[in-house]
Amino acid sequence: MTQTTTTVHLLRHGEVANPGGVLYGRLPGYHLSDNGRAMAELAAKALHGRDIVVLRSSPMERAQETAAPIAAALDIPATIDDRLIEAANVFEGRKVVGGEGVFRELRHYRHFVNPFRPSWGEPYVEVVARMRAAVEQAREEAAGHEAVLVSHQLPIWEIRLAAEGRRLWHDPRRRQCALASLTSFTFEGGRLVSIGYSEPAASLIRGEGPPGA
Repeated sequence: MTQTTTTVHLLRHGEVANPGGVLYGRLPGYHLSDNGRAMAELAAKALHGRDIVVLRSSPMERAQETAAPIAAALDIPATIDDRLIEAANVFEGRKVVGGEGVFRELRHYRHFVNPFRPSWGEPYVEVVARMRAAVEQAREEAAGHEAVLVSHQLPIWEIRLAAEGRRLWHDPRRRQCALASLTSFTFEGGRLVSIGYSEPAASLIRGEGPPGA
């Protein structure tokens, strides 16, 4: 019996205008920079001609703006899926690196007691659960075709770690999930058979800034 091949692409949003250098997380009002919009266009070009029938994005502005040129290029609607949102983090709105970072204030250290959960934000297992549900629904709806889900670095990295059977806690500096990158899950029927990775906007990456974007 022939199995149906389906690919679900997890696309990280493009570069964000963040002059204050803060961890913006789920805060509203953070949009793509001019460079980020160019990244989104490159991602759309990389996906042009693919058999994509499902396009969803996180509710955050930067994710919707990354999905927009894909929707235009493929002439399909981009719908919102709250499960694709960035992970919650208690340090939203604060600098996490440099001389003014959260590590300079002792009152913040209570949030670092358990890096395995992690104690500073949404538990990794909960991030994986919602991302897995979003991927599975997209796989079912796009069966025999392809889907694109626009999300954020940590959620994409966490579902990849889980899919590869690796531990969920990790060093954020070692995530393979650059701006406007594609992490592609390919299924035969309901079975995951491969995970691919590409960076269509690699030429425009000029420094990621704070993690957790």
